[in-house]
Amino acid sequence: MTTDTEPDVFEEHRPVLLGVAYRMLGRVADAEDVVQEAWLRWSGAERSEVREPRAYLVRITTRLAIDRLRQVKSRGETYVGPWLPEPYVTDFGDAVPDTAERAVLADSVSLAVLVVLESLSPLERAVFVLREAFGYPYAEIATMLDRGEAAVRQLAGRARKHVDERRPRYEVDPAQRRDLTERFLAAAAEGDLEGLMSLLAPDVRLVGDSGGKAKAPVRVLETADKVGRFLVGVTRNGVPDVSFRFLEINGGPAVLVRSGDKPDSVFQLDVLDGQIQSVYIIRNPDKLTSLATA
Repeated sequence: MTTDTEPDVFEEHRPVLLGVAYRMLGRVADAEDVVQEAWLRWSGAERSEVREPRAYLVRITTRLAIDRLRQVKSRGETYVGPWLPEPYVTDFGDAVPDTAERAVLADSVSLAVLVVLESLSPLERAVFVLREAFGYPYAEIATMLDRGEAAVRQLAGRARKHVDERRPRYEVDPAQRRDLTERFLAAAAEGDLEGLMSLLAPDVRLVGDSGGKAKAPVRVLETADKVGRFLVGVTRNGVPDVSFRFLEINGGPAVLVRSGDKPDSVFQLDVLDGQIQSVYIIRNPDKLTSLATA
């Protein structure tokens, strides 16, 4: 039962705040920093001026995330090789009982969508996240961002068009993705090129994120032949004391690869029409620290 004490109210809304911040930033540590800053703002707020705690906290979190995004863009940070979001363990559990709502949340946090969101402006990204992932009305988003409703609708339309044009098509059926992931893992572990090729779409893409801190392709690999041969080569080189664990990451099944007791990599597949369309491999050690105990 929720009480009116500051920690209880904040903790009640923490999952939503972290969800907003992560979708805005694509980085778990940055999202947690933003939520912590939101807590500091909340603890110092005048309660008589806060009518709706959830709306107040989402507004603060969104604005802090926008500020952080602008700082990153203004620094012009460069990244070695392809960029992927930091893996985010998702388990909606009983908190999201509706199948349709669960699908929307899973889609909005998928690796494919988050990569596209990186190319939006901070305001466009904020509007997209609040509208598409959390279903906030335009009028409420306008209040949160201190913008007119017409301007917010325009930002939302532009962001939606941008995402629709650039996002790859894939299916969100977790059972099919899990099945193909298991078959993919078995074929890759055995170095079975023919078995891998039977699972890969002809125009499959492999995106490897190492940040220059681990071995991974510095460019996106395309075509089944190139992707299959690369994966077989990786298997032959091997990972010492390797083990695998299935997790739900970014709204879908994924595999955490460990070397001994340390996370080595995470891989996830996008699937369409019974074939693997995209292979995502995250090996940047900085992006795997949150999975050390997973």
